[in-house]
Parts: sequence; structure tokens; C-alpha cells
Amino acid sequence: MSHATPGTPDRVHLDNGGRAPWHPLARQAFEQALGDGWADPRRLHAEGRRAARLLDGAREAVAAVLGARTQEVHFTPSHTSSLHTAVASAAAGRRRAGTAIVTSAVERSALLQAAAHAAGGAHPTGAAQAASPSPVPVDRLGRVDTDAMISAVRAPGVALAALQYANGEVGTVQPVEAVHDAARAAGVPLLVDAGASVGHVAVPATWDLLAADPADWGGPAGVGVLAVRQRVRTAPVGPEDEDPWAPGGVSVPLAFAAAVALQAVEADRAAQEARRRELVERLRAEVSRIPDVEVVGDPDGRLPHVATFSFLYVDGEALVTELDRHGFAVGSGSACTSSTLEPSHVLAAMGVLTHGNVRIALDRTTTADEVDRFCAVLPGAVTRVREMLGVGGL
Repeated sequence: MSHATPGTPDRVHLDNGGRAPWHPLARQAFEQALGDGWADPRRLHAEGRRAARLLDGAREAVAAVLGARTQEVHFTPSHTSSLHTAVASAAAGRRRAGTAIVTSAVERSALLQAAAHAAGGAHPTGAAQAASPSPVPVDRLGRVDTDAMISAVRAPGVALAALQYANGEVGTVQPVEAVHDAARAAGVPLLVDAGASVGHVAVPATWDLLAADPADWGGPAGVGVLAVRQRVRTAPVGPEDEDPWAPGGVSVPLAFAAAVALQAVEADRAAQEARRRELVERLRAEVSRIPDVEVVGDPDGRLPHVATFSFLYVDGEALVTELDRHGFAVGSGSACTSSTLEPSHVLAAMGVLTHGNVRIALDRTTTADEVDRFCAVLPGAVTRVREMLGVGGL
């Protein structure tokens, strides 16, 4: 196969998790909003009011998909910002209840870091507070230990619990409903990271705070979504601003494009979910034929568009480079921390191979032919990398 130059029609982009191509309607919406929504929506003049109407419409559209009230939906500068702000504000609002924050071991690094930072604050009464418990472990499929998570949530001194709807790295869906029921009974709000699931599967109603990522569903990067139920007690964090969720405001054109993209993907989500799930099942079956491979993640309770596998005797970075030479863009390791070249904390928590890892995230435009072409190229790429490492005969 001839090598494909980046940006040419021969290229196949299979690394769409967290940064998918813009939906065509998102592009149109962005261009429209550049003309009508460039002004500061907080100003009282006609231009500001016009921008405010676009922003309010965007919030209303997103709220309808999330099953939230319009006033509960906020735009933030990014998904990472949403997670940090949600953790900090909810923890600050519940200091009197305690400072412990319960998480699973496979949450995004940004959330784990935010939880560690928020839990380190002092209790307002000066009373000694127990540190946050260790992240709740997961099984080999990446599914959190439900009983252990519920037990941790019910412990005294818990300010907040956080559990992703599904893991964006391996696709495994988490028992959010059961954990939310337990948290609700204990009076503990549950933050659901839905950054890898909104736009791909039905949005769960079992959340108190929910963070979603427009760049993952075909909207623009540079804007995030954070929904907070009105019943949740929060406290402002960060610099003083009339919008505590996004000090300084957000880009109206980006927010408008994000909302239009979400409406568009939601319109045919069920059909897209079925189509991509079939492609992923085909991909997982073909990859499992390669010697010394571990296909990771739950084979059934999973996102419809994510597939992850790890190869023994293979360097992940070398395999990504080899596949890139043949026109296939794939991910490796954690999408949030792969640039550090550190082993994925998600794979490590699962107890599976952390090296030789490849993550595939199918876009809504990915075709069956592209998946078949990838499956045809992958075995040879793995063999070549093993030969480069001197283990081709194993």
C-alpha cells in the first residue's frame, strides 16, 4: 500500500475520540454566528442582545438533549474546565458535609487531579477531615466495583462523587444509575463525566452535575458544557465574574455551533449507534485473530464507536507511527495523557497490557470499507513493528 500524505483523500482518520471532525451544520452555524453573535452577550446594546439570544438558544437546545432546564446548562471554555469547575464548586458548596471526593480509578486525569486538589482544602470549622478515599477499583473489563463505589459514597464526610457514564478509552459503560441512587439516598451529588458518550448514546437522567464535550460529538473545540441541577449546592470558585462557570465569558459562535451539532447528531443517533456498533464488533473480531493481542473493554456494555486493543511485544508509539505511514490515524494510550508517553492509568487500573496499545474511535462518517482496509493493514503493521524490536519470530 502506498504511503498517504496527511490531509489527502487516502487518509483514514480513526482517532475521533475527543476531537471529531466538525459536523457540516456546525460549520454553517459557526459562520452565521460570526455575523450575528460576535458582540459581548452581557452588554445591553442591540448587538449584545442579539448575541445573547444566540447564546440562550444554544443553552435551550443543549438542555433539551440533556433533559435539563435551560438555566441549568452552562457553557465553559473546555471539557477539562467543566470538570475542574464542577468538582471545585460542588466541593466548596458542601464543605460543611465533608471534603472527601469519591471517584473511580478510570476517571479522566483532569478529574482525578481536580478531586485531589479540592479534597485538600481546609474544613471551615477547623475540624480534622479524612482525606478522600483511594479511587474505587475496576475489574478487567474496566467496570467499576459497584458495591465498593456505593459503600464509598455512603461513608461519612463525602462532599461529592464522580463517575463517568462510559470510559472514552476502552468504551466500557459504568453503573451510573445504581451509584446515583445510592448517592441520592446519602445526600451526595453525583458528577457524571459524559464527555465520551453524549452524541453517541442516549443521555442518562441519573446525574446531579454532568459535563459534556462538544468536540467529541462533531462540535468545535474551545467550548465545553456543564449542566448543574438546581438542587445541587455549589459555591463560586476562581476570579469574581458575573458568570462563575466561565469567568470572562465564552465564544458565542462556538457555543452556537456546538448546540447545532448536538441537535444534528441527536436526530439520527439511534441509526448511527447501530451502524457503528456493528463496525466495532467486526473490528474487534478481526483484531482478535492477530497473535498475542488483548482486546480490552466490555464486549457488550460499551460505547458503540470505541475499540481498544493491546499487543504483546509491540511498542505503541512505533505501531501508531507505522499505521500513520500507511494512511491510518489512530490513538494510543490515554487520549488525555498520551503526549506524556506514560502508561495509561486506565489500562493499568484494569490490569491489562499497557504497552502496544491502539485506540480506535469511529466518526459518523467512517465507512465499512475504511474499517475493512484498516483490518487488512493492521496485521502486517504489527509484524513489522515486532521485527523492528527483534521479536518477530516469537
